[in-house]
Order: sequence, then structure tokens, then C-alpha cells
Amino acid sequence: MTWLARTLDNLKTAWREIADSDDPKLFGPELDEKAEVDLTTRMQECIDGKGGEVSARVRAARLGEIYLHLDSDGRRRFLEIMATRFGHDRALIDKAVADYQAADEKDRLPAITALDAALEPPSIQLLTQFNALPQGVKFLVDMRDDLLRHRKESKELMALDATMEKLLSSWFDIGFLEMQRITWNSPASLLEKLVEYEAVHEIRSWKDLRNRLDSDRRLFAFFHPRMPTEPLIFVEVALVNGIAGSIQGLLDEDAPALDPSAADTAIFYSISNTQSGLRGVSFGNFLIKQVAETLSKELPNLKNFSTLSPIPGFRAWLKEAASDDGQDLLSQDDRKRFRKIGLTVPDLLADNSLLTNPDNEVVVRPFLKRVCALYFLKIKKNGLPIDPVARFHLSNGAQIERLNWMGDTSGKGLRQSCGLMVNYLYKLSDIEKNHERFAQNGHITASSAVKGLL
Repeated sequence: MTWLARTLDNLKTAWREIADSDDPKLFGPELDEKAEVDLTTRMQECIDGKGGEVSARVRAARLGEIYLHLDSDGRRRFLEIMATRFGHDRALIDKAVADYQAADEKDRLPAITALDAALEPPSIQLLTQFNALPQGVKFLVDMRDDLLRHRKESKELMALDATMEKLLSSWFDIGFLEMQRITWNSPASLLEKLVEYEAVHEIRSWKDLRNRLDSDRRLFAFFHPRMPTEPLIFVEVALVNGIAGSIQGLLDEDAPALDPSAADTAIFYSISNTQSGLRGVSFGNFLIKQVAETLSKELPNLKNFSTLSPIPGFRAWLKEAASDDGQDLLSQDDRKRFRKIGLTVPDLLADNSLLTNPDNEVVVRPFLKRVCALYFLKIKKNGLPIDPVARFHLSNGAQIERLNWMGDTSGKGLRQSCGLMVNYLYKLSDIEKNHERFAQNGHITASSAVKGLL
């Protein structure tokens, strides 16, 4: 049994003890019309809140048990009922707005209070009751994960998602999170989750995992107090000399471990968000700064804090930008070089062997690094870089320091970024300034070397 299945079983058991009921057995895995009527009644009873706290917990546990018992279609219908029957009351909102507009100065505050109440859909009362149950926060995070798969199917589901995102955003912030170091001696269940959740560079074996937890490595996890066994973020760090430019070299299992006290650089080479139900929920800025400050206290010899990061959107953008013949992307020197080896940009993107062929490097390398600098510094959407990793690090106060040719030669690295990787540098004295400039006007801080590529 996987740890995911064990978690679900533990949740069902805990709630069954509270609910003391066979309610889930009354519902099939899909909700028929009769079951929908019954479910709507149960939701309304939860919202009405008759009885004391114990009664409220029992009702919420029974409702949660039913949800866990449903299949994918049944859960979608559950969410649709919550969204359509217990969403915003437009008539109530219209009345509250009219009352506020008509209120004189002495009645203005009560009118605002009434408007605030009208803008809060009844569904939020259901959600907060789940929060009071054991592992209720984790249940809500997973429920939103289900919702995200269906949110675009109706405006009501989109409204429910906005409600859930707002609620979860109020509960999750870097200020609420607890950072813990993970070692080889950490509980096996936590190491198992690390292997499962690693989203940047797959952990291929227990030997690979042990290498990432060696003496010249640090691995930190962030937890929420209401989800103490469920990590939200993993941050993997390598202690090295100089800024690393190759992930294959960094993850070499046979390379000797470096004495941490001799290292001058901390490389953040993998940051994995583990809970897809928290998509769009910001954990706050300065996450990397918190890790860097912890490392500085342990190892005062560290001078540089840098990432070695993927560029997940680069190749897809380049392929679209070169959809005709790619000539617009080529400088005059590029055109001469490409003609000399008989290649076009579409040719290059159609065959990875052309990318990695050392005979082509003198032509391909300067071209790809230049257009990658263009991608980072000039290509934006809504005033921000289109690359999601760039948005994350720039909003955390980093600067784009260096582009690395063939920094990731894995199949994934070639598919995503033509093998390029980027170093984001965190200068502790500049983090807050860089963050403010990015937050205020989307300013991208980059080294002169990266700017010079243009």
C-alpha cells in the first residue's frame, strides 16, 4: 500500500469514528438524483448549524466521509452542488449594495458589515467546518485539487475555486510555515514522500536519494502546523565551490563529498511544491532568503547563494517563435553561420542530436544563449516574464546571473530548454530591493553578462 493510500485510509478511519455512521454506504460512488437531494439537505444542515460544536463536527465528518467514498464523477457532482446551491446570493448582494449606497454616515458601518456578509457565499461555512476535523486542512487541499480539474466547466465552479483559493491563501503563508532539515535519518515515510514529490530532477534510486542527503548537501522541507506530516515544499541544496553550471555534475553519485566548511557557495538546485491543490496560493516571498540565512548561521564561510534552475518554457516558446523559418530570430552573423552548416532553426528544434553535436556548438551555442536572454528579459505576459520559474525567483528578490550551455543534457532538459539552465543569484543585501522593484513595476534584475548577450 502506498503512503497516499495509507493517508486516505487513516483519514477515513478518523472521520468514521467521529461520524459514527454508515452514511457513505447509502450513496453509490456516483450521485444519482435521489442522492443529490439528500446531499443538498445535509449540506444545508451543516450551514444551519443547529446544536453545539459536537453536532457540527459529526455532520461535517459524515459529509466528508461521503465525499471520500465517491468516485471522480461523484466528487464533481458534489462540488457542483456546493457551487450552485450554496454559492453567492446575487439578490442578497444587490440589496446589500443598494442599502450601502443609500445609507447615511451613521448607518454606513452597519451597511458595510452587511455587504461583507452578503459577499461571503454559504459554501465557505461548509469549508471551514471541514477545517475543524482531524486532517481537515489536508482534506480541503485535496478537494481543491479535484476542483481544479473541473473549474473551467462552469462559472459556478470557477467562483467556488476563487472562494477556496482565498480561504487557503489566508491559512498558508511563509510566516505560518515551519522549516525542518531532512536527513537520511528522517522517518522513512517522509523520505518516501520526497521521492514521490520531487518534481524537478527525478530521484532515480535510494543511492541517488542518499547522495542528495550527504554531508555536502542540505535538504529542507516546509510544513504547515495543521499538516504536520505533509511537506508543502522541498528545497534541495548543494554545498560547492563556485557557481555550478551543470546539473549532471551536481548530481553525480560517484563524486566525492566536499567538506562543507570548505564550500563557498550554496546551490539551490531543486524546489518542489508538493500540494497541487495549493496552486495559485502564494507562500509569501523570501522563502529562499530564509533557507540562505539558516545556512549562513551554520556555515559562515558561504559567500554565494545561487540556484541552478530549469527553463521549462523556453523551447516551447522558441518553437512557436520560429514556426515559419526562424529567420527573424537570427542576427546577420547567425544567418551566415547557419548557412555554413546547412541548418535552419526549425531543423535544430526537430532533432536533439543537432543540439548536442559538438560540431554545431560554435553556431548553435551563441544563438541559443542570445535568444534565451531575449526570452528572459524581453518576452512578457501582463508585464511579467512568461517563464514561471523566473517569476518565482525574481519575486523572491533574485537576479538572473548566468546562462549555462548544456547545463542539463537529460531528455527532459533538452525537451524543455534545449539543454540550457540558468543561475539566479541571491545577494542577501539586495533581495528586498530587487523584490520591491519587481513587485512594483516588473523590473527584471540581471547581470551585465546576461544583458550583454542581447
